[in-house]
Amino acid sequence: MISPLYRNIALVFGLTAMVACEPSRPPVKDLIPEVRTVAAVSRTVPEYVEYIGQTYGASDVNIFSRVEGWVTSIHFKEGEEVKAGQLLYTIDDSQLRTQVDAASAQLAQQEVLLAKAKADLDRVEPLAAINALSKRDLDAARASYDALVKGMDASRANLRNAQLQASYCRITSPVSGVIGISSVQVGDLVSRSSRPLNTVSSIGEIRIRFAIPETDYLRFQAASRAGTMKKSLDVQVLLSDNSIFPEPAILDFTDRGIDPKTGSLMAQAIVANKSDARLRPGQYVKVRAAATELNDAVLIPQQAVNQLQTLHQVFVIGQGDTLTVRPVKTGPRIGSNWVISDGLKAGERVAIIGSMNVKPKSVVKPVPFNWSYDSTLVQ
Repeated sequence: MISPLYRNIALVFGLTAMVACEPSRPPVKDLIPEVRTVAAVSRTVPEYVEYIGQTYGASDVNIFSRVEGWVTSIHFKEGEEVKAGQLLYTIDDSQLRTQVDAASAQLAQQEVLLAKAKADLDRVEPLAAINALSKRDLDAARASYDALVKGMDASRANLRNAQLQASYCRITSPVSGVIGISSVQVGDLVSRSSRPLNTVSSIGEIRIRFAIPETDYLRFQAASRAGTMKKSLDVQVLLSDNSIFPEPAILDFTDRGIDPKTGSLMAQAIVANKSDARLRPGQYVKVRAAATELNDAVLIPQQAVNQLQTLHQVFVIGQGDTLTVRPVKTGPRIGSNWVISDGLKAGERVAIIGSMNVKPKSVVKPVPFNWSYDSTLVQ
């Protein structure tokens, strides 16, 4: 009987012989990875700035009551367009109409008194001329007539004022535009010191106000002195869904000084809103403008830059198609590209590694990547 020890030894020698009989395999060659490459270019490109702004109507007019009374009727539909002069609210005018009637009666009384004084003066003048009446009687008649003439002027003024106050019970729109939600309803009591009844906004043009930080303002001043500031600003308006409003905006004005509370300069742009009235007062939008130009800026695609916290690096294809890692300093992003301010020259090839696992100083197979810089310069 064969012992287990000898059985195991025989099995080991048998396996060794089988392995020795297998044919030898050729060594596996290292595969050279293919990487996409793009050559850095030099361009004169616009440098964009972007700010958050809020929209206002070309005129946002608050509607106030100039008299006290009960709202008796409302003559518009909230949110619709109204015309200048269109009737909006009617306020109870019974008390003011009473004042108009009183002023009218007072004027009529003054007219009667004036007619009597004129008749008295006409009788006194010929009698005084023949010394049938004294000069004192003539002066008294003339003074009474003149006083009543002035009284007539005062009565007419009182009547006009009463009629004017009564007219304030019919509140009309001062401008054409879109009217908002009414803050009062029929039956509410309004007064001269109450809150606005409503607001009418003219939205054929929209004002956009935005704050420019003081640091940007100083940078623009330096660029203007250096001649790199653009003479005319093409201002774009970006909506909350990041779509670009079709009409370009025009820079209207900047405030006289820096706001000490915010450290910023208030500016305003105007944009036409007549096509589809998409903009409404109160929206938050982005205002973007190409304020300055960068001359001979070195550009590469953004995906060619690897960012590690505050460090930026690119993979450069050197001699012998060797891959090296190089730290760079980045400038602003222009469209789909990144400006490299230091560490890279125009004409050098950079690799777009993506998620590939490629070691530095390894040899790669460059595959030119079709990248059109000019079509990606629009931010």
